[in-house]
Amino acid sequence: MRRAVCPGSFDPITNGHLDIIGRASKLYDVVHVAVMINQSKKGLFTVDERIELIREVTADFGNVEVESFHGLLVDFCKQRDIPAIVKGLRAVSDFDYELQMAQMNNGLSGVETLFVPTNPTYSFLSSSLVKEVATWGGDVAHLLPPTVHEALVKRLGEK
Repeated sequence: MRRAVCPGSFDPITNGHLDIIGRASKLYDVVHVAVMINQSKKGLFTVDERIELIREVTADFGNVEVESFHGLLVDFCKQRDIPAIVKGLRAVSDFDYELQMAQMNNGLSGVETLFVPTNPTYSFLSSSLVKEVATWGGDVAHLLPPTVHEALVKRLGEK
C-alpha cells in the first residue's frame, strides 16, 4: 500500500492545502494529514477543531486519514510505516527551507520528500495571511472551503 503524509499546522486549512492533499490522494493509496502540535504557539483553532474541519473537507477523497502529531515528523512516519512526505511549494523561497528539511528528514530516517508545485491560483496563500485579512474584515471566502470559512467567521466574531 502506497502511503504518504501531508504535514502542517492547518490553522485553518485553505484551498491551497486542500489542492495539495487532493492531488496527493490521487497518487497514494492512503494520505495521512498530520496536524502539527506546537505548544509554544497559540492557534486560532484548537488541534481538535482543525482535525474535525480537515476530516470534513477531505471526506470526499475517501483515502485521507487525519490525526495530530507532536515531535519529529520522521517519527510519525516511522510509527505508521509512511515512506513519503508530500509538500506544496508556493515559491522559490519555500524551496530553500523545504529542501533543508527534506535532506534532514531523509538523513534521519530515509523518508523521501516529494515537492508538488502549488496551483498558481493559490501561490500567495497561507493560513496566516487568511487570518490577518479576515481579522480586518477582508473577504477570504474564495480562499477557504465553505465550512472552514464559516468556522473562521464565527471564531473571529467571538474575539
